[in-house]
Amino acid sequence: MNTIELKNIVKTYSAKKNKIAAVDDVSFSVKEGELFGLIGPDGAGKSSIFRILTTLLLADRGSASVMELDVVKDYKEIRKIVGYMPGRFSLYQDLTVEENLEFFATIFNTTIQANYNLIEDIYVQLEPFKNRRAGKLSGGMKQKLALSCALIHKPKVLFLDEPTTGVDPVSRTEFWEMLKRLKEQGISILVSTPYMDEAKLCDRIALIQNGKILEIDTPHNIVNRFANNLYAVRSENMYELLTDLRSFPKTKSCFAFGDKHHLVLNDDNFDLNELKTYLQNQTNLEIKKIEPGIEDCFMSLIAKSNTTPEKLPA
Repeated sequence: MNTIELKNIVKTYSAKKNKIAAVDDVSFSVKEGELFGLIGPDGAGKSSIFRILTTLLLADRGSASVMELDVVKDYKEIRKIVGYMPGRFSLYQDLTVEENLEFFATIFNTTIQANYNLIEDIYVQLEPFKNRRAGKLSGGMKQKLALSCALIHKPKVLFLDEPTTGVDPVSRTEFWEMLKRLKEQGISILVSTPYMDEAKLCDRIALIQNGKILEIDTPHNIVNRFANNLYAVRSENMYELLTDLRSFPKTKSCFAFGDKHHLVLNDDNFDLNELKTYLQNQTNLEIKKIEPGIEDCFMSLIAKSNTTPEKLPA
């Protein structure tokens, strides 16, 4: 059974005399017990999709369901069975950790004790701070408290909108370990993130840009479909190197990735010495063939689709 279904969802927002398509004919499904990632940069349409699925926003067109309940007709029932963690920390900052948990448990007519086994792994890290006000917690602890509050009523589906944005790398790793354990308990999880390195931690992912789905598959399959050789290139003058690489006649694409530039050429059989000769003015030049990652696939898909924000008539 699919726990989440979207079919041809469209959502537009007014911008002066035009309408911007934030979600543009999006369709995908999430299987029971699946950890599904919605991967894309800020402004890609992820939060609008989450708000539609959690019955906080109405789509202009299309249909969506959660646990076979329609997000428009059955919104009251959906709100009882889902957990939602929005991108921005939205708990009561003047209440303590324990008071926030008790408040959310009371809303759903349950108690912390009734579902403690579900949050135990998370709460043991929060317990030393249970009397601290939520607003005084660190970013990682705020994240754990928000997840605990989203789980306290034992939801069947969990929606996490950019839950690791702004937290340290250690907390990000711990958070994904928690998600794995939750998935093992049969909870379906839809998580969005702008971090491409987190994509490989999902069972399946949908890559999204400017409201359009670029591709849906397992991270492994998406990477395996990368069609060209990929090179990491660096030198002492990285800005000048990027300009030179993009002007090289056989360059298909070139983007900055950390301390290197990732280069794809339109001829996989050409002699690399030709490129080295072209870049002979670059000092300490290094060219190395590498394996692609999700971010490389994402950039390649964007280049193929040439997606730009679509303006619709008012």
